[in-house]
Amino acid sequence: MAKPGEMQEWTNWSGSLRFTSQEYVRPEDEDMLAAVIRRSHAAGKKIRLAAAGHSSSPLVATPDTLLHLHHFKGLVSYDAIRRTATFRTGTTIHEANMELQRVGLALFNTGDVDVQTLAGAIATGTHGSGRALQNLASILQGVRMIDYEGNVQVFSEETHADVMRAMRVSLGALGIFTEITVSVLPLFRLRRLELCTDVETCLEHFDALSEENRNVDFYWYPRSDEIKVRVLNEPGRGTRSFPVSFRCVDEEEGFVGEILPRKRTLKFDEMEYALPRERGMACFREVRKRMKDKHRRTVAWRVLYRTIAADQNYLSPHYGRDSVSISLHHNAGLPFEAFFNDIEPIFRAHGGRPHWAKKHNLRAEHLQGLYPEWSTFRAIRKSFDPEGCFMSDHLRELLNPEDNG
Repeated sequence: MAKPGEMQEWTNWSGSLRFTSQEYVRPEDEDMLAAVIRRSHAAGKKIRLAAAGHSSSPLVATPDTLLHLHHFKGLVSYDAIRRTATFRTGTTIHEANMELQRVGLALFNTGDVDVQTLAGAIATGTHGSGRALQNLASILQGVRMIDYEGNVQVFSEETHADVMRAMRVSLGALGIFTEITVSVLPLFRLRRLELCTDVETCLEHFDALSEENRNVDFYWYPRSDEIKVRVLNEPGRGTRSFPVSFRCVDEEEGFVGEILPRKRTLKFDEMEYALPRERGMACFREVRKRMKDKHRRTVAWRVLYRTIAADQNYLSPHYGRDSVSISLHHNAGLPFEAFFNDIEPIFRAHGGRPHWAKKHNLRAEHLQGLYPEWSTFRAIRKSFDPEGCFMSDHLRELLNPEDNG
């Protein structure tokens, strides 16, 4: 644990975000965490929480007190009848699924990778793919947290439904979660098929495939102009016969936490926007054309296309509309700004909302019109943290540049 006054540099996974905080604290328990928050608040310092560092955005950046819940790991309890489980908030998605697997339970979905903390994924609206599946924030049923004064508060869907709609995708702006209670499922297996095809065949059949199968997404490779489609179902379910031009290149079966995420050894920076589902294909075609015309020589990373069901959580990128997400990637360490900034206006023209944890250039004046419950979230945030203890400079730019807490 850093001593007061000791400067610490923090770097994210890709290396594109670096900042120095006066304190970098890894509290060993809830009492120590509360004491750090009280001390920082009394000194007028801003507090942010670092999770796994997989985020490309500066959500965690602070010059003052940076927290890391490295010691807050593991499954606290579970209820197989009610289908809930409670985790400490330093637990990664991978660790959560492995703990649940040992007791015959599972998370309903994961993203493309599972190295993020489960709480961090919930706080930023991270998601997997599935036409009928919401993002990971949707599973949050209860929260134990430390507020800006160092007090423990507990909230649940049963007694605080309106507040919980703000707790899901909260950006760390309401308090420091120490435990989260989430919905879970009985343990299940998935069979994953990976199929390669050409662009037009994929786009022609994608909507039907997403209707017929549990999880479907595709990667487009700009250099080859080909596509890999991933289809996942519980064994014995889903599409039985694919178009002749779909060729299977891989097949694997296992428990959900072993099959859904993939291990990524190459590091990258990322921009992702969530679009109304009906605008997804048109947007992808424009992105593909722009990349082929302008960026193909310098960008080899694939573009990921996924589907997400609508929810009603105030700052969710998928609030009120079934969505598709389109993700851009570029090698860590290479200049990404010109590429991302050139594609971003296409996303915006199609009504896109940025993924909170990934690169984007939108600020409050752009964002507030994209979220029908924007003012509701801001009012709840201010009631929870009236002095702006958890409001970094970046969060002020996102939520309201005139709001000092």
